[in-house]
Amino acid sequence: MVTPKPTGKKEGLQAFTIVLQCWRQTRQGITAIDIDKANSTGVAIMSMTRSARWFIHPILVFILSVVALAASLVLYIYWYLKVSAGLQRIVMTYQLDQERLFEFKTWVVILVLSILVGLIVVGVFIIFAYYQKTWRLYRLQRNFIDSFTHELKTPVASLRLYLETFKHHELPRDDQIRYIDFMLNDVDRLLDNINRILQLARIESGSYPREFVQTDLAALIERFRDNSAALFPNGVVTIDNPAPRPFPFNLNVELFDTLLMNLFSNAMRYNDSPQPRLNIRFEPHPEGLDIRFEDNGIGIEHKELGKIFKKYYRAGKSDDMTTRGSGIGLYLVKQIARLHKIRIYAESNGPSNGSVFILRLRPPKGVDWTRRVAA
Repeated sequence: MVTPKPTGKKEGLQAFTIVLQCWRQTRQGITAIDIDKANSTGVAIMSMTRSARWFIHPILVFILSVVALAASLVLYIYWYLKVSAGLQRIVMTYQLDQERLFEFKTWVVILVLSILVGLIVVGVFIIFAYYQKTWRLYRLQRNFIDSFTHELKTPVASLRLYLETFKHHELPRDDQIRYIDFMLNDVDRLLDNINRILQLARIESGSYPREFVQTDLAALIERFRDNSAALFPNGVVTIDNPAPRPFPFNLNVELFDTLLMNLFSNAMRYNDSPQPRLNIRFEPHPEGLDIRFEDNGIGIEHKELGKIFKKYYRAGKSDDMTTRGSGIGLYLVKQIARLHKIRIYAESNGPSNGSVFILRLRPPKGVDWTRRVAA
């Protein structure tokens, strides 16, 4: 049978279209079959991987290794004692020279081998502990990258939305000012996150300014409160100094301002009350001075109090992207406090009951903070 040739461009185009459709149908059929086979194979491989994952878990491998090592030690001692008992019977039966046959005492050998095996077990435990610590740090770093990326993308997306609104719509002047204020807040949020990273990098590398000058703590905190009032327009910050007096202390003013900014930001940001409040109270005592930062925020669970100052740690579920914060703010606060030889604590009566951050300072030599100043 001879296939008729197309007589014109139109018939040729139709024939080419029919061939192309047949080729596509054949291709789609083959692809569907391949996809089904690939899916079934992939499901089988994934199920095998999930079932085998438990057998290669580090904890199980560690336990099996320790059990095998302990079993080998027990069996070695048991077999050694059996062989020694057999040799003793041979010596007694044939009246051989015992000193020549046993050059080393049995229990000395057992003691030395036990010490060596004990050292091996301790080494395995140390390696396992370091592995667990490294894995925990890796998870914290991964969660930090995710959360910090989210902290950066959110204001950027907001800025883009406002800029597109300005581009495509003619807005009244009042709306323009309101949107510009929103954009400035997003810019401040970006700068705050970037400055935290830069400050942390400088502190950990030791490249921070090492200029410590004696400064009045009460005046410094009051000046910082007044200068940063525009950053927290809805918040109320009060300073309680029962007996107005100066508290001179050697400070790196730039770093201490960063510490105050983080404490102020936490008090205002982690706060669901209609009017966030922060009360700063100076409490001198014979051993030094306590500066208490008391807020009416969301509070902290008791089990979290010892963890919130760790690097990359965020209260709540680590994989929950709705958890606030980046995980470096309070760690940065602790590092700055450590550079100033200040101890910092956190207290809270639980969720919805506010938080208290306490800075505990020792007075410089020759300074008595408990002595009252004459009026």
